[in-house]
Amino acid sequence: MDQIIPFFPHVNASLNTLAMVLLIAGWVAVKRRRIKSHRNLMIGSFAVSVVFLACYLVYHFNTTMLKRFPDYPPDLVRITYFFVLTSHTILAAAVPFLAVGTLYFAWRTQWSRHVRIARWTFPIWLYVSITGVIVYLMLYQFYPPR
Repeated sequence: MDQIIPFFPHVNASLNTLAMVLLIAGWVAVKRRRIKSHRNLMIGSFAVSVVFLACYLVYHFNTTMLKRFPDYPPDLVRITYFFVLTSHTILAAAVPFLAVGTLYFAWRTQWSRHVRIARWTFPIWLYVSITGVIVYLMLYQFYPPR
């Protein structure tokens, strides 16, 4: 297990990217009134997000390494990183509840409630997916430790 733990951030970023693509495809499908496709894409996005959460937890329970943002980027980059990270973290805590609620109302065919909560769930979930990838890129690709 110790040999694969270092790869989890890359796996997590890939899962976040896939969730983002499925979310957007699901949104496009519902706008085109392709309800069955929308349902399948959103269930797929939820499943990918569950796998992401499992991988995220496995990684953080099996590593003592805390990846810190380096000191060398300019202040504006550091401020941007911490703003994105903070907003991402706060909203990420809400996504599981919003997603489960949205799926629950769809499952129960309570369409007006489903649509009402989905109007909040979709942009928050999409933002969390996008900012998760941005945090990964900034932390592991653009500004690696020297």
